Amino acid sequence: MRKAFLAAALSGAPLVASAAEASEESLGRHLLAFIDSAAYLIGTLLVKLIDLIIPGQVDPSLTKPIGYLGLLTLILFLFSLLEAARKLIWLMVIVGWVLMVARILIDAFRG
Repeated sequence: MRKAFLAAALSGAPLVASAAEASEESLGRHLLAFIDSAAYLIGTLLVKLIDLIIPGQVDPSLTKPIGYLGLLTLILFLFSLLEAARKLIWLMVIVGWVLMVARILIDAFRG
């Protein structure tokens, strides 16, 4: 019984590994397709915005490059917001600890 189970498990191992690899490859393709679609959408919006501001028309072949630049700019903006939020949180934590220590000292000396 054990030999049969072991043989079945060993014979199915390459199938499980290939299914996992196919799943990872599919996930990678879906992620790249999502990024490409997001860049195209952002590029389309930016090209329409540019067309409203500047007379004339932007070359449609620039939609994706403008979209990728817009996507990178958005990511950088979000990271800068996170960095500013992190500094603010650190400031709040430091002030909180200072106030907590002051409260403990006041309680200790009040008696």
